[in-house]
Amino acid sequence: MNESARERDLARIESAAAAPRESDVPQGTPRDCGHFDIHIDRDGSWFYRGTPINRASLTKLFSTVLERDEAGVFWLVTPVERGRVTVDDAPFMAIELDRVGEGHDQELIFHTNVGDSVTLDAAHPLRIETDPTTQTPRPYVLVRKKLEARLARPVFYALVEMGTEERVGAETQFGVWSKGTFFPLGLLTDGL
Repeated sequence: MNESARERDLARIESAAAAPRESDVPQGTPRDCGHFDIHIDRDGSWFYRGTPINRASLTKLFSTVLERDEAGVFWLVTPVERGRVTVDDAPFMAIELDRVGEGHDQELIFHTNVGDSVTLDAAHPLRIETDPTTQTPRPYVLVRKKLEARLARPVFYALVEMGTEERVGAETQFGVWSKGTFFPLGLLTDGL
């Protein structure tokens, strides 16, 4: 596919994603377009047909219509069409962390590579997986319905620096407080 055809395809998807969602849009099922050939790599970079999408405004727009179904399949869903998207890990990266306040009621706010800000709380929990190859932690925060951001390594290190010990049941855990909820980062014996 030549560059002008690629740009036309991206413009068509962009136009559909930017379409109004008010009641004047006909209700119905968006037309299934198969795979849009959009790929989000492990670092949160977006590609179309193997070429980076370098327009931040475009990836931000696409991120607002990104959905994940019950089977774990990612879709760009507009009022008129939908297409599958390939995601290597999480669709977003948490690239900055702010702290407002202190102690149990502090707020930890993550900022993503697509411009979302999400406060760590009961509705936006932290989840930590262990990489099966390296045995290192892979932390994620829920941004919105079934869509997570993986914490960039420097963000996770900053989070660990804010950690504190807490007794949780019969175990002493290391974690962080945000909006009155304790989020474990691991047992103290885990080497954190």
